[in-house]
Amino acid sequence: MQKKIITRFAPSPTGYLHIGGLRTALYNYLYAKNRGGKFLLRIEDTDLKRNSQEATQAIIEAFKWCGLHYDEEIVYQSKRLELYKQYIQRLLDEKKAYYCYTSKEELDELRKAQEARKERPRYDGRYRDFKGIAPSGIEPVVRIKAPLSGEISFNDGIKGKIKFKVADILDDFIIARSDGTPTYNFTVVIDDALMGISDVIRGDDHLSNTPKQIVLYEALGFEIPQFFHLAMIHGEDGKKLSKRHGATDVMEYKAMGILPEALLNFLVRLGWSHNDDEIFSLAELEKLFNPHHISKSASSYSFKKLEWLNAHYIKTLPFERINQQLKDLNFDLSAVHKAGFLLDILRQRAKTLLELILGAKSILEPPKHYDEAAVKKFVNDENLIFLEKFANALKAQSNAKEFEDFTNEFLEKNGIKLKDIAQALRIALTGNAVSPSIFEVLEFLGIQECKQRIQKFLEFRKK
Repeated sequence: MQKKIITRFAPSPTGYLHIGGLRTALYNYLYAKNRGGKFLLRIEDTDLKRNSQEATQAIIEAFKWCGLHYDEEIVYQSKRLELYKQYIQRLLDEKKAYYCYTSKEELDELRKAQEARKERPRYDGRYRDFKGIAPSGIEPVVRIKAPLSGEISFNDGIKGKIKFKVADILDDFIIARSDGTPTYNFTVVIDDALMGISDVIRGDDHLSNTPKQIVLYEALGFEIPQFFHLAMIHGEDGKKLSKRHGATDVMEYKAMGILPEALLNFLVRLGWSHNDDEIFSLAELEKLFNPHHISKSASSYSFKKLEWLNAHYIKTLPFERINQQLKDLNFDLSAVHKAGFLLDILRQRAKTLLELILGAKSILEPPKHYDEAAVKKFVNDENLIFLEKFANALKAQSNAKEFEDFTNEFLEKNGIKLKDIAQALRIALTGNAVSPSIFEVLEFLGIQECKQRIQKFLEFRKK
């Protein structure tokens, strides 16, 4: 019988959700869904000085936009402080933790002496078994009694067997500050245990936290979850992903015209694969995902790959889905005549929704300006004459093929080629030299609109 999988994503609301965090959330979500389990969301907001309500809301909005639905209510650590204090007191009562009265000055002196001896800076346990009278004027911290020797090991679901020497990494670390607030590693362990988290998928920047958390799990008698530590995402230059590579707020991708389907598909492939497949819907990923197939190696971020995936989804998603995302960008095709046809002729070349919107506006709205560089390059006195002749010759056609046949007859009759008139015609109709097939544009606009736009352009040239 398979164990019940419960995963979580636990961001700190000190900034917006970035794509590295979204990938972590996605992997946790997919594993839970693949195994019929639960995916939970916890907001780690105990740092009251750095927390932001706006950041919390942005995280929730990013989840909503991406379609990652968490189970149960969101858990906010800031509402659980009394609970943490109870467990700290329990460890104190069981003599597994103790009050430490070492002052900051004493700790600084200790660190300097250790560094002078070329030793690893660490707390020396001077209050570990203290039975004297506590110094006055010092608010104590609470430290856990960590092992003094030996190893801490666990089987990582990605990296395999991992061992830490206690002497290299541990001391009696703080679990409650002098003001009584719990520390990060302590709250994580309490919450993961009480929320029933079975598997923790997180970035390998948390790897150094794992031995401390194992110490706490064992001290409290909690079951230790299965850990999976993800290799970092690198830029194409091999360096840690940063804003200059594209490590920006998830909702910035929405503003750039990236579809959530494309972003999730892109992120899942940054470390996970299924044969040589590239395109996955969220439903397919829920069936296929296995965290044991995540690569040990760092993955490389490529915005060109994201654009390629985005172009695929723009081409293939139904009208209603595309228009739903366009509405979020304050553009709605619902009321447009022949909207489905317009989308079909635009989506073949658009890499982002912003490009699609730009293309739609250039067709829907008569040009107010004409691209100067395009006019200079493609328009001359000779093709203006043929452009006027073409406008006068235009007559009703029912589809793009008929417009193409009509145009070919016109070209043959006048002894010219399509290249002699096509770009000038595009500029007259849309304001620039880039558009879908000119025959499709003619079909969408209709005879009267085409004639009016060509005439307006001719008048512009005469002036």
